[in-house]
Amino acid sequence: MNERAMIPEETERIAKAVIDAAFAVHKALGPGLLESVYAVCLCHELSKRGIAFRSQVTLPVIYDGVRLDAGLRLDVLAAEAVVVELKAVEKHNPLFEAQLLTYLKLTGHRLGLLINFNVALLKDGIKRMVL
Repeated sequence: MNERAMIPEETERIAKAVIDAAFAVHKALGPGLLESVYAVCLCHELSKRGIAFRSQVTLPVIYDGVRLDAGLRLDVLAAEAVVVELKAVEKHNPLFEAQLLTYLKLTGHRLGLLINFNVALLKDGIKRMVL
């Protein structure tokens, strides 16, 4: 079964809008800035596109039957459907993918985007992950 077939069409539309917004930010700013700058600009682009989002979403951990605030935060949750993890790093680390997968598991969402803005071509900095 194709992984895209398992994701609702509306969620795919949101993911495409997030990617389009990220391309707009990268085109305007290029690589080399702080992650926080890209996050603010991406959220602005999502607003312009009419995409609902929440940023810096606190993510509790349920451990031993207890809900704990472990300091986890989602960078962006777009339309309550797509988890977006932002980076501005020189080199990709597989731990970033593990982090995004963990966020998907903890939230129950299925589609995540890992976006590293510190690349010459943004297409090389985007990783789509489906749980």
